[in-house]
Amino acid sequence: MPQSAGTALLKRRRPAGVPTPWGMFLQGFIKHPVMVGSIIPSSDRLIAKMLRRVDWADCKVFVEYGPGVGTFCRPILERMAPDAQLIAIDTNEDFISYLRHTIVDSRFSAVHGSAADVEEIVRGHGHAHADYVLSGLPFSTLPPGVGPAIASATQRVIRPGGAFLVYQFSPKVRDFIAPHFERIEHDMEWWNVPPAQLYWAHKD
Repeated sequence: MPQSAGTALLKRRRPAGVPTPWGMFLQGFIKHPVMVGSIIPSSDRLIAKMLRRVDWADCKVFVEYGPGVGTFCRPILERMAPDAQLIAIDTNEDFISYLRHTIVDSRFSAVHGSAADVEEIVRGHGHAHADYVLSGLPFSTLPPGVGPAIASATQRVIRPGGAFLVYQFSPKVRDFIAPHFERIEHDMEWWNVPPAQLYWAHKD
């Protein structure tokens, strides 16, 4: 969805000393392999397929867990309405700093924190609920108890009619989201390294 005149523009800028996206991603993977999950950012095909089912006309609050270097952030902002908001949450301070330096958009907020605290974070931004939540977090390798806590908090924060969008390299992620969402759609994206499992968990 193109932005109307007068709205803040999404800009790409990389000040001196800030790594390239690939350099930043590799650095994050080396420092936190359990949290990053992959050494290669998501493919354009994965991004397009994952976001295709979002009702952008009815999306005012979009949350992303583990945004990394912003591989999904920019396509989301390109599709979002001028009055919507994207809240990106990551436990990696380096990624959050990078996003704050490279994405300048009044609709974007990069938060250093845990996805398990999504309800508090969303309320802190002035919203009662989120319309959609996207996650590429490696649920199966998270510390014990963290995955279930994130899935439960996500179910609570999403409004009725919204959805939890998850892309993973292991089908085990379904075990984390199934207890909280009755209707889950599944697909695969083979044009990605490695091929990814895609899930859309709807809150009916």
